[in-house]
Amino acid sequence: MLAPKNIKSIRHTLLVLIVGVIFSFFILFALYLSHLFIKESEKQSQINVHYWAQYIANISSEYLNKDQKSRAELHAQLVQLKPLNLIKLIDIYQYDNETKTEEFYLSYHNQKPFKTEKDYPSIQLSLEERENIKIPHITEHYTEYFIPVEKSGNIIGYIYLQTNTYSGLAQTNQLLIILAIVFVILLSILRYVTSRLEFIITSPLDNITSNIQHIAKSKDYSLRLESMPYQEVDILARSLNIFLTRTEKHHMKLQQSVQQSIERTQELETKIVNRTAALKESNQELLSTLEKLHQFQDQLVESGKMASLGDMVAGVAHEVNTPIGLGVTASTLLSDRLMEMKGHFENKTLKSSQLKRFFNEGAENVGIIYRNLKRAAELISSFKKVAVDQSSEDIREFNMNELISEVLLTLAPQIKNTPYRVDVACPQDLLIWSKPGPINQIFINLILNSILHAFDNRNNGTITIAISLIENNINISFKDDGSGIDETIKNKIFDPFITTKRGSGGSGLGLHLVYNLVTQALGGSITIESELDKGTEFKIIFPLNLDNNYA
Repeated sequence: MLAPKNIKSIRHTLLVLIVGVIFSFFILFALYLSHLFIKESEKQSQINVHYWAQYIANISSEYLNKDQKSRAELHAQLVQLKPLNLIKLIDIYQYDNETKTEEFYLSYHNQKPFKTEKDYPSIQLSLEERENIKIPHITEHYTEYFIPVEKSGNIIGYIYLQTNTYSGLAQTNQLLIILAIVFVILLSILRYVTSRLEFIITSPLDNITSNIQHIAKSKDYSLRLESMPYQEVDILARSLNIFLTRTEKHHMKLQQSVQQSIERTQELETKIVNRTAALKESNQELLSTLEKLHQFQDQLVESGKMASLGDMVAGVAHEVNTPIGLGVTASTLLSDRLMEMKGHFENKTLKSSQLKRFFNEGAENVGIIYRNLKRAAELISSFKKVAVDQSSEDIREFNMNELISEVLLTLAPQIKNTPYRVDVACPQDLLIWSKPGPINQIFINLILNSILHAFDNRNNGTITIAISLIENNINISFKDDGSGIDETIKNKIFDPFITTKRGSGGSGLGLHLVYNLVTQALGGSITIESELDKGTEFKIIFPLNLDNNYA
């Protein structure tokens, strides 16, 4: 079936076809007639300019080679041509046969008074221009002509003449008006003819259409169309009657089918009600099971978070134990020396050398105590910041470079006893407004994941962390030169419980936790690129200023 926009009316088609054909013939005829008229006008203009040039040449021959009074009389003769409003410009030159030279004699302008050569210079024409206009030359604004003035068979001067061409233009405009009137008359005749043709053709079609619409509304397919006065339309009416007969039979069968469908529908409704009740019970059990699975998954993810925090606690505790032990030893030694000095002081056996040695040893012990307590305080402060950030998802402003330094300091116990190196490239003054907790957890999980999986007891390895700011987004490239990821698990590496170390310390939740932190907590994206034995690169992108939507 044709779309409505492709359906056209017979009236419109007839009108376009007839008008198009007639209009094409009319345009061709008008163009041909205009061409003939313009050529005739140009010919007439050339005849006119030649006539007036000869006329002016005959008048001028009586005054050339005479005194100044004759020049004034000639100008008076030319002024009498002004009412004609045809001649635009006349330049007259005097020619001397003995010296073979010519000089300007007189100039006449239709809109200006008489001018001498000194007051108003004549139009200077080259030999080539003179040759070109020895035959009248028609331009857009005027017709120009150059002829010699002869007397007794000798050339005594030359005349350059310009005449207006507006009269031919006026006749052209009249021709266009006549053509426009003829075109309007033709359009009126065409409209009338088209209307009559439309009535003759569409009247039977309108009758068929109204009958079909009546049958469609009443759904009485026993009705038939009447015979039409034109053979083509009558064939259409008979074809529609055949179609109505078939439709009537089909309609009767359809009613029977509808009745049968109603009976079957009732049976199906009864079955559906019974099965729906059973499905509701099954769905309820499935929803309960799914809820338990979600709770179990959340618990596993939380366990993964706490596991990483527990590893840090154990490492920091081990690291803090050394400086605190040294501080305790130094303080015990200092206490013993203090008690010894107190005994000497009370027994009045204290010597200056003993006091001097006590001062030196005391200063040394105090220095040891201070340095080790400061080291322990730095470790505890760093762990406190990381631990607090890990357990919090508050948004605040922080320095990205300092945050990474704190993470590396906290992970120092796990890294320093390995042959692996961590290189960081981050702007020193990069301040961002985001959630430091998720970022801490991301770096910790990625670093521990590389040590456990990528390097896998290798003798060397390098982790490269590059952070940059591009178009108000933080771009993090976390790359290691480890063993890479097998293609079989590469596409599902962020799924929960996917690990290559199952049974050897791998839970399969580390990268799943990283994916959730990047996409949900930070509102960013993470992608992975890896090849076997060529390392792995994680690319993380999240906004510089985290919107409140992710708070």
